[in-house]
Amino acid sequence: MGNGKYRYSEELDKINRMIVLGPGCFISTKELVTELQMLELPINIRLTCYGAHINGEEEYVLEAVKKARELDPNHIFIKTRGFPVGDPRRCRAKRKGAREGFHQLQAEYQLLPHVSYALEHMKRVEVTRPKRVSVDEFKDVMNEVCPENSTNTE
Repeated sequence: MGNGKYRYSEELDKINRMIVLGPGCFISTKELVTELQMLELPINIRLTCYGAHINGEEEYVLEAVKKARELDPNHIFIKTRGFPVGDPRRCRAKRKGAREGFHQLQAEYQLLPHVSYALEHMKRVEVTRPKRVSVDEFKDVMNEVCPENSTNTE
């Protein structure tokens, strides 16, 4: 995954982030945009159906992202976007139809209630590493499963 900097643009010093409000979020997209505007940072903000796109110089965008997450940390999610707002290569107004990647975002959005639930009900989990299988044991299993490709070297 990239760092959000524009590769083929005059604005190589700018980054872009998508702010996605998950289901159950305590604020609306308009309230989000209003909060971002009240920061008075030199960034571009675009209201979207699922949150907002912001772009600008890295330090200001990251500050805006931090402030946005503070509004509802368990229901506001941030995603890197590689193209500036309104870029003709991605803008659906110019391409006539869903933006590339929109269906992926839609699929991810359906998982957000589960992510929010996990964030709200965090539990400590102990994970034990499985023991390694010896080479001889692996060969035995392979010989059982695929006798025609026997690895016997005896």
